Amino acid sequence: MQLHISPSMRSITISSSSNGFVDLMKIKVAARHISYRTLFHTILILAFLLPFVFILTAVVTLEGVNKCSSFDCLGRRLGPKLLGRGDNSGQRLVKDFYKVLNQVSTEEIPDGLKLPESFSQLVSEMRNKKYSTKEFALIMKGMMERSEREIRESKFAELMNKHFAASSIPKGIHCLSLRLTDEYSSNAHARRQLPSPELLPMLSNNSYYHFIVSTDNILAASVVVTSAVQSFLKPEKIVFHVITDKKTYAGMHSWFALNPVSPAIVEVKGVHQFEWLTRENVPVLEAVENHNSIRNYYHGNHIAGANLSEITPRIFASKLQARSPKYISLLNHLRIYLPELFPNLDKVVFLDDDIVVQRDLSPLWEIDLGGKVNGAVETCKGDDEWVMSKRFRNYFNFSHPLIAKNLNPDECAWAYGMNIFDLRAWRRTNIRSTYHAWLKENLKSNLTMWKLGTLPPALIAFKGHVRAIDPHWHMLGLGYQNNTKIENVQKAAVIHYNGQSKPWLQIGFEHLRPFWSKYVSYSNEFISNCHILE
Repeated sequence: MQLHISPSMRSITISSSSNGFVDLMKIKVAARHISYRTLFHTILILAFLLPFVFILTAVVTLEGVNKCSSFDCLGRRLGPKLLGRGDNSGQRLVKDFYKVLNQVSTEEIPDGLKLPESFSQLVSEMRNKKYSTKEFALIMKGMMERSEREIRESKFAELMNKHFAASSIPKGIHCLSLRLTDEYSSNAHARRQLPSPELLPMLSNNSYYHFIVSTDNILAASVVVTSAVQSFLKPEKIVFHVITDKKTYAGMHSWFALNPVSPAIVEVKGVHQFEWLTRENVPVLEAVENHNSIRNYYHGNHIAGANLSEITPRIFASKLQARSPKYISLLNHLRIYLPELFPNLDKVVFLDDDIVVQRDLSPLWEIDLGGKVNGAVETCKGDDEWVMSKRFRNYFNFSHPLIAKNLNPDECAWAYGMNIFDLRAWRRTNIRSTYHAWLKENLKSNLTMWKLGTLPPALIAFKGHVRAIDPHWHMLGLGYQNNTKIENVQKAAVIHYNGQSKPWLQIGFEHLRPFWSKYVSYSNEFISNCHILE
């Protein structure tokens, strides 16, 4: 076939030869003026499209519309609009497949069904065994359910390992305690009186800023004290009362005797040195420590009785957190006895050992509590849904009749860890007796009223005695999640590593650890020799 265009662009001649004969077709173009550019583009488009139309038509004709089996042909049938066909077999195919999927979704995976171990094995078996659509869907469902089950089991195992890591004592911190205890027995400087005799009157002087820390972690106590002293405008007005247990007392005393934080004053006392703190005065705590079911709950099998198929990882993590052994320690309950332990003090700030002080806290003493006992940050108001969304319903079992009768599930919770206590107002209340009474009720109900340690009974005992303070004083959650915003951490007066990921543990969040570790003296002989995490 040949195409000839006359020089005047007025006629087009098409000639072709077949069996020795020549056929001519002459087309005259109307006298309208057509631009060369338009004509050229038209011919170019026709020359490009016509061969494809011819080939496509030929292939469809040869394969047959109703007997189409190739993948390419199936594609043309699923998109027939290009050729003007109205076949909807592709839509029927998709509908049939959805029908099979819906059917399989309600069926159980057969016990004897052997599932491929990988995708490549699945493809290989499909080629060899010629699965039906239903068989293929069942196998895919089984593979997905197996993967979900393995991921879930791995998550629970991770949470268990994290719980044990958080509950254990790191080798370096244990080493530090042992070395300092040995130093107490062999070094007279480690045994020197704290504070020195001329400073003893300051321990009950209410013109000073009195802080109380209760802990058996020497390194953590050191960070709390050091950060507070370095952040204060008038550190010479600070008095720290560090309370520890009997086994840690010698090491704790050695540390602060050998590493003074002058001009601040530090007192170290063991629980055994408080005459008032006897078992006769706190019988409920003896019951908590010695009750067999309580000890089994905190030290026993944490998986027993937990239906992992029905519980979410987040709820499981909360349950593990509630079973931390620290919650049956006297040191953890100690804050409820502050008015009796420090009878000469009027106002104190209680600090947990997992906090860091970043601002001058002296303005806390100027806050008007309006006759209330406890100045604390509320934890039900904030953008952080994990940390700052806690109401009573998060801590108590409201299916228990006593809880449902006496408490409001929507009442806002508040934070332990950085609290300003007016001890004068406290002594006029029945907070301690209320705390003991509810502890006894929870013991009698076999811990069915609440699970999480010391905060729930405190929420009840301090009910009506709490004054909310500005949230910037106390930022929580640095031990719960690693998506804490650095700019928010930098602005807070006190940051709290509450949660499992303590900064002195390997599981601590790396980007949040420097706010704590900058107050650790890694050049100290005892810390360097014990290879404390740096």
